[in-house]
This record gives sequence, structure tokens and C-alpha cells, in this order.
Amino acid sequence: MASDKRPPLTMVCTVCKAQNYVTTKNKTNVPDRMEFKKYCSKCRKHVPHREKR
Repeated sequence: MASDKRPPLTMVCTVCKAQNYVTTKNKTNVPDRMEFKKYCSKCRKHVPHREKR
């Protein structure tokens, strides 16, 4: 189970808005939204994925 400092978050594709990945982050060290270039199975290519609010 994740603590308050490392909450689970969902990564959303910026192109098709599909929710593809679930990860955690340290809120103390990384206060702003995370963005990674990950593979989207709907788009079938690597596209930016952003943290869902």
C-alpha cells in the first residue's frame, strides 16, 4: 500500500486520452506533474503520457 508521500497516479496518453500506466511518485521531491514518453497500445507508437489529476 502506498503512503501519503508516494500516492499512486495514472498516466494518460496526451493524444488519445487512454489511461495506460499506473505508477507512484514522491510528492515532496516532484511537486509538479510528471510526463514521460511511453508506448500507447491504442496509438501504437511512443507518445507523451502525462499524470492525470
